[in-house]
Amino acid sequence: MRSVAVREASGSVRAVRGDRVRAAGVGPGRARARREGADVGDWDAGLEDEEAGAVMRTVARQLKLWREAAGLTQAEFGAAIGYGEELVSSVERGRRIPRPEYLDSADEVLGAGGRIAAMKKDVAEVRYPKKVRDLKKLEAEAVELCAYNNSVVHGLLQTEEYARAVFSARRPAFTEEEVDQQVAARLARQEILDPATGRRVFSFVQCESTLRRPIGGRMVMQRQLERLLELAQQRNVDLQVLPLDREENSGTDGSFRLLKLKDGATVAFSEAPLTSRVMTNPKETTVLDIRYGVIRAQALSPRESLAFIEKVLGEKGT
Repeated sequence: MRSVAVREASGSVRAVRGDRVRAAGVGPGRARARREGADVGDWDAGLEDEEAGAVMRTVARQLKLWREAAGLTQAEFGAAIGYGEELVSSVERGRRIPRPEYLDSADEVLGAGGRIAAMKKDVAEVRYPKKVRDLKKLEAEAVELCAYNNSVVHGLLQTEEYARAVFSARRPAFTEEEVDQQVAARLARQEILDPATGRRVFSFVQCESTLRRPIGGRMVMQRQLERLLELAQQRNVDLQVLPLDREENSGTDGSFRLLKLKDGATVAFSEAPLTSRVMTNPKETTVLDIRYGVIRAQALSPRESLAFIEKVLGEKGT
């Protein structure tokens, strides 16, 4: 089997053999197929997305420069890290976004001393659609987030299985790759719920219908309810339920959320099919702020809501 010479950052040369990928008893062909199979769900770089395009052009240029400095062809480099020549080419042309393990392997094989692996954070950010990145940035700037939902459990509260079921039910249907992308983006946003990431306050009101609608099936819904109970125990989260038997419900116009920023401004999102409207005009955000206050008053208290969720969970477990 051919050895590939790779020049270390120190100037020394080491040999990288194709059999380096024979981990766990698999040959290089099978290991490569396994890795490429995992990459089938990788997302094309959003070249129409200016921010993502700029990041990917920089990453692609650096990867190509490191490979060429090591004296490797794309085929040789792909063999060394366990990926195909076509994927390597796509990454270097900025048309495919590499997974973290791709960058880790490239860093190791090319002797980059962590310089390539350091790009993982920037690459991870541009994996997500621009509107998700923009929302994530706004949520990171918020000191308070309030949300009312009457169709599904709010995205920040969803389990991975529930989120996948939500996106899989969409019509026209997402491709499997698009579902993976949407789920990954949604889970990434949930990092802000961790109290250690800041002193944000979260207030959620869920219509009872979202707790009883069996999205994903019985087991998925059961785990989702358990997740709600877990999050409701956090000191920075208030979770309330608006029962269906309430004669007054000020949330029948649909789901919406409010982000109250550090500078005192409020950004509102009103959700509708195919689009989400963003509002910053105080005349509009004040209306939704007042409406949310009324909805909270109509809902069960956080403690009563916990008991209500436990009751629904018990019903689904029988």
